[in-house]
Amino acid sequence: MNPSSPPPLWAIGAGHIDFKVRLTPKSQKNEIEGTDFYGDELILKARVRAQPTEGAANRALEILCAKWLSVPKSSVSVSSGSKSRIKKIRVIGDPAILENKFVERLNLTRK
Repeated sequence: MNPSSPPPLWAIGAGHIDFKVRLTPKSQKNEIEGTDFYGDELILKARVRAQPTEGAANRALEILCAKWLSVPKSSVSVSSGSKSRIKKIRVIGDPAILENKFVERLNLTRK
């Protein structure tokens, strides 16, 4: 990795892609706000209207990520951090297609 380039936002696995999100519940609207650093990690920032009770905010985040990536809701899950502001999201699907969607949505350029 180039020392001046940011760390990757996502990690590719066999048949899936993982990424981290900093979630803000009880917001005015549901939206992916962009990226931010959490320590030395690049993560997505998201807001949802749902309350952080009984998994409602996590479910809202899964739905938001599915819409943002144009994938079925059933392919998106919070894989860790269910009770934390920092969540790890797993999206099942073709990693190359999902990576392209990230690049498009965030207006990134490939190196």
